[in-house]
Amino acid sequence: MHLDPELAAALPALPDLHIHDLPAARARMRELAARGVVPDAPGVTVVDVAAPGLDGEPPAPLRVFHPPAAGESVPGLLLLHGGGFVMGDLDGMTAQATYLCARLGAVVVAVGYRLAPEHPYPAALRDCLAALHWTAQQATALEVDPARIGVYGMSAGGGLAAALTLMVRDQGGPSLCFQVLDAPEVDDRLTTPSMRTFVDTPLWSRPDAELSWRHYLAACDGEVPIYAAPARAADLSGLPPAYVSVYENDPLRDEGITYAQRLLHADVPVELHLFPGTFHRSAVIASAAVSQRQVAETAEALRRGLSRT
Repeated sequence: MHLDPELAAALPALPDLHIHDLPAARARMRELAARGVVPDAPGVTVVDVAAPGLDGEPPAPLRVFHPPAAGESVPGLLLLHGGGFVMGDLDGMTAQATYLCARLGAVVVAVGYRLAPEHPYPAALRDCLAALHWTAQQATALEVDPARIGVYGMSAGGGLAAALTLMVRDQGGPSLCFQVLDAPEVDDRLTTPSMRTFVDTPLWSRPDAELSWRHYLAACDGEVPIYAAPARAADLSGLPPAYVSVYENDPLRDEGITYAQRLLHADVPVELHLFPGTFHRSAVIASAAVSQRQVAETAEALRRGLSRT
């Protein structure tokens, strides 16, 4: 690996999030989330609600972050956590959601989607779709501009964000104006050079990806829909503009780059950024300059993407 020196120095303090022992990995991810410092954000209010499930499915837990009253409608942002489809929860998103709410002046709706293997595809995606429907239906009460709702997902959340845009395009539903795909997990075929290379990398590796997809696709009987693995979609036209970020030393790197290229070839506006010296989820090392730059540049991309055109 070619690691940024500040990130390399912090490696010994990172927890083992590899998912071969899933209960332990989930516990360590909760511990990692508990280390996050929630920024001081005067006027930001937080409330836990539940979006009605689709077609009688269980309600989807949401945590809604509302900025100080602005006197006009503001953007809305669905926030989808990472964790290989098998880890993560609302608590793990509180610090990031608070920051984005205050920085963007947007209503941020964090989604506590169901996890595999207990709930394989399509449970998580259905929860994300239920959250989008709820946000659009509650737009007036939330003071959200329904024409400026975006989605931001990291890792598995990035895969869910990409899948959500495909599903809305194909099946109808509330529109999305922008998508941020942060190290998106979009391709179950695991054939890219980075996936073959990074078999023993921090926080995520090829063995993790293999097990993640095995859990998530357990109910697919060998037929993998494009809404489970968006890289399988033949047509990416008509999707919302995208900001795609990838990490240099990450098995997911090349599938993110390829997906961004294919969006561009489909005439979808795309900004693609590879952050040098990084590894999957390395932005948790918040003191590193490259992490601070990534966070700031992602927020700026969101500001542009969610602005009025």
